[in-house]
Amino acid sequence: MMWDLSNPFVIDIEVAADDIDGLGHANNAVYVSWLERSAWRHSQFLGLDLAEYRRLDRAMAVLRHEIDYLASAYEGQQLQMATWIVESDQRLKMDRCFQLIRPADGVTLLRAKTTFVCIELSSGKPKRMPAEFVEGYGAALQPAFPMEL
Repeated sequence: MMWDLSNPFVIDIEVAADDIDGLGHANNAVYVSWLERSAWRHSQFLGLDLAEYRRLDRAMAVLRHEIDYLASAYEGQQLQMATWIVESDQRLKMDRCFQLIRPADGVTLLRAKTTFVCIELSSGKPKRMPAEFVEGYGAALQPAFPMEL
């Protein structure tokens, strides 16, 4: 697989019938749900699951998505979504990049960058990352994404 960066965290995706819109391909909103699924699974892999978020009274919430839709996905296709944490100020913000590939032909269907902000769950207000976030997400930090989005 030709990933944009080394050492990706990768999940497998199968395009379901419910993912298809009136134009016959996966709806753009479905791609966003795949970004979320990929980010959550990576967080869980790093030991930062929902239970840990609740224990710490902190969460990483989406502040901004930048998405380049490069090609369409169709029902029944097998896809792979890779993600990398590419930047963190280790206080409030963190950037995560994504790449969606169709392994059958190696085509990249999507590239995206999401900026997250750390919030206090009990208030919804921005709060400094706890040490567990700095350590867990920091351990997965990769060099900056090589392309402009």
